[in-house]
Amino acid sequence: MLSENNQHKLERIVHEYQFEHALEYLIAAVRQGIRLSKNKIETYNEICPSRIGGDPDLPAVIEWPVNSDGTSMTFLAQLRLHELISHDMSALLPATGMLYFFVGVDEPAYGIEHKVIYLPEDKLQEAKRLRSPEVTALEGEFTGYRVSARSTMEPPNYGYVDYEMVEDDEHDYEQYEELCFELNDGNSNDLAVMFGYPSTQHGDCEYEAALHLLTGKQYNYSTDSALEQITDHFKGDFDRAKQEVEDTLLLLALDSDQEVGFCWWDAGELQFYIRKEDLLAGNFANTYCSLYSS
Repeated sequence: MLSENNQHKLERIVHEYQFEHALEYLIAAVRQGIRLSKNKIETYNEICPSRIGGDPDLPAVIEWPVNSDGTSMTFLAQLRLHELISHDMSALLPATGMLYFFVGVDEPAYGIEHKVIYLPEDKLQEAKRLRSPEVTALEGEFTGYRVSARSTMEPPNYGYVDYEMVEDDEHDYEQYEELCFELNDGNSNDLAVMFGYPSTQHGDCEYEAALHLLTGKQYNYSTDSALEQITDHFKGDFDRAKQEVEDTLLLLALDSDQEVGFCWWDAGELQFYIRKEDLLAGNFANTYCSLYSS
């Protein structure tokens, strides 16, 4: 549900773009997200700010994650939660501490080996820069950038939007995209988004992630089949299965970026998912990682 301020902003922008025909749909479909934008190249003069790329700040008691063949995973991001909390309009994240994201080899595009680590604030007192191993799962060097957060409204993208609700005789999808850019304050320095819509062609990412997180099974590109298997997992409770899919959240979508050095296949997007129940409990041990590339 949108905050009161965001709903007023949405109504204003919808009026400016003359999209009143889609207002009720957008109020229901827009997600409250957090965008992370490049601020400046990291100098490592400060410990434990929000950073994407480069090296992490970790206490010595934390071992560098490795994948199934023993190769060190590649560090992707650390997000200092007290820097994000004022932008978390849905109150999903812990208020303090740090989230770390690591990834193994990004093939195939589903069920990618990865690690999400949450450290509470008191564990960060002993943290210091830990240089990445010379060899990690992803080849190449990745430049670290400080990132700044902002709250955004995230409307359905091309994979999720109901075209019949946004297009009419006077408005096409290109005009809808312009409205979307205004809603989420689009910025060329954006590197990542939390709790928005993942990039995809088919709008089924949450089915894939929910199926794996709940059953460990691989998605066969059928939402009906996935929902049937999730329903079986809940002993025939179809409503609970539907709710689980709805409560499967995009924890982080990390874009390709030439300056950082990230390139997910053909300039795609790396995506991390988590169950809402686990997120609210502060349990980051059960997450799913996949990749979208056009």
